[in-house]
Amino acid sequence: QVQFVESGGGLVQAGGSLSLSCAASGIPFSINAIGWYRQAPGKQRELVAIITSGNIRNYADSVKGRFIISRDNAKNTVLLQMNSLKPEDTAVYYCNVKAFRFDYWGKGTLVTVSS
Repeated sequence: QVQFVESGGGLVQAGGSLSLSCAASGIPFSINAIGWYRQAPGKQRELVAIITSGNIRNYADSVKGRFIISRDNAKNTVLLQMNSLKPEDTAVYYCNVKAFRFDYWGKGTLVTVSS
């Protein structure tokens, strides 16, 4: 059974920092990449940051230089350090695992950045 444990969301003032954590288990295939997407109210879900099994990182242009993604391959865990947060970073953040041809999703954690 695929399970995600996501944590770290919350309310923070603009300019502050938050760290998101996701641990995935029960994935029936080798994980190719793990990362985070987000969806703000009225908007489509978008990639925030993702890291491959070979440690190649890909960031959305809007978060480059502010967010840092890292992973522990042995534990299937991914961390997202979010710095210099802006009100436009407010969204539900979803953990994502890409394995074989499938996408697996966590339930999401809310990040709210106040101005």
